[in-house]
Amino acid sequence: MNPYPPSLKNLIEQLSRLPGIGEKTATRLALHIIRSPYEDVEKLAKSLIEVKKTVRFCSRCFNLADSDPCEICSDPGRDAKILCVVESPGDLMAIESSGAYKGRYHVLQGVLSPLDGIGPENLKIKELLQRIKREQVKEIVLALNPSAEGETTAMYLARLLRPKGVKVTQIAYGIPMGGDLKYADKVTLTRALRGRLETCMEDSENNIGRK
Repeated sequence: MNPYPPSLKNLIEQLSRLPGIGEKTATRLALHIIRSPYEDVEKLAKSLIEVKKTVRFCSRCFNLADSDPCEICSDPGRDAKILCVVESPGDLMAIESSGAYKGRYHVLQGVLSPLDGIGPENLKIKELLQRIKREQVKEIVLALNPSAEGETTAMYLARLLRPKGVKVTQIAYGIPMGGDLKYADKVTLTRALRGRLETCMEDSENNIGRK
């Protein structure tokens, strides 16, 4: 028999649906909410509804934003000739927090993963090519996570972009293979960005994207 009233049980179930939140953690969070002042709980509820209503993807870079274009794309102080290509908004936020990069971004919304059925058509690659032409981009900085999928995606993009006359560089990683950009510290990210080199990747043996 469940010792909790139906409303509390429902809250625990809803919290358990969040990634990385198990039943025990959800229970602790739910009990904390019960003990919190009503005003704090009301603010939390309103912020959840507000973020769901207002946050969207920027139509240029595909980062999360509450305006379109986003603040970074709209900032005249950013170098529009350089695009840093990342996998997710979390990776963009990590690089941005380092303070070492002053260009603009392009979020792929994932990486190539044939085993999961994710090909070039499932990512924002077509939009990247359109931006390079439209915005006369001179350099693409590949800042993808050092995983097998990230490396495969970087190789595919390097092969795709070189014939277009754009300089392709890759950040110099001080991050272990299999690591995640969003969890890297600021110093590591700063050194990686400042030490980026022109990529010399060979064609992927998997011939991804070729017919």
